[in-house]
Amino acid sequence: MGRIAVTGSVAFDTIMEFGGRFGDHILPDKTNELNVAFLVDRLEKRRGGTATNICFSMALLGEQPLLCAAVGGGDFVEYAAALEFEGVDMSAVLTCDDVGTATAFITTDRDGNQITAFYPGAMARAAGVDLSVLRDISEVIVGADDAGAIALHIDQAKALGARLLFAPAQQIPAMSDVVLRRGLEQAWIVAGNDYEFEMIRERTGLSVDDLSASRTVAVTHGSAGSELRTPDGVSMIPAAAVTEMVDPTGAGDAYIAGLVTGFRAGATPDVAGRMGALAAAYVVEQNGPQRHRFDVPGFRARYQTAFGVALDLPFTAPGVE
Repeated sequence: MGRIAVTGSVAFDTIMEFGGRFGDHILPDKTNELNVAFLVDRLEKRRGGTATNICFSMALLGEQPLLCAAVGGGDFVEYAAALEFEGVDMSAVLTCDDVGTATAFITTDRDGNQITAFYPGAMARAAGVDLSVLRDISEVIVGADDAGAIALHIDQAKALGARLLFAPAQQIPAMSDVVLRRGLEQAWIVAGNDYEFEMIRERTGLSVDDLSASRTVAVTHGSAGSELRTPDGVSMIPAAAVTEMVDPTGAGDAYIAGLVTGFRAGATPDVAGRMGALAAAYVVEQNGPQRHRFDVPGFRARYQTAFGVALDLPFTAPGVE
């Protein structure tokens, strides 16, 4: 088993909570000259991004994932140090000194409505991340990223002879049909939630059943659990119990981290899926996608509590018992 390369977005999320309702401040007949301001009650800046969320949880599980993404210059220094501390390999990161790291600005009102602005920053240059120079790569995760980078990294994963986990998520609308189909056809695993797979079906005509005829398809259903479909059958995966549902942001990324870590250690779909479900449970109990903590012994113990069986899996990743 070689190393795993993780591509996708790296971003900061600036979260603002508005105590009122947007609808009380927006006049429907004046939207052509909209000029509104909201006094927010809370502001929080979080570390996020698909690639970094996945790497973070994989590192907690004892893996040493290789982050392959584009980041800004001065604003990423502390973020990089935190990831390195957990065991993420930062040697393939592309640093763009003249722009900032991608940032989402999200304002939420009391009814849960959101107004979001996204600054792509360095992510727009993610096609400059060259996987072809890497060695000993056995898996590549291609997550939501700049559309051009997604297309490039699908092709480079194939050239490396690496197994591809394809999780285009919110970038599905931004991708061409050709690239989307290429990623699906090449994938070892296609991962996403039920809504994303419906978007894939509308774009390509390929249903979950069609895709699972020759690869593994991981479909998440939030608190209802998930399913892993393979050419050999379907594994229904229950959600792991949580102490409190605080914030679902990043749960899908943690699911992918647990799932792939399990498969890399030789797990069956039933076990790998449950590892993904448990990793996601840790995330939703915290505010933000990288606030959770666990070690491997603790993960094993909670797995047995959650699913009633021991996680009898000989982890092979460096540093894992």
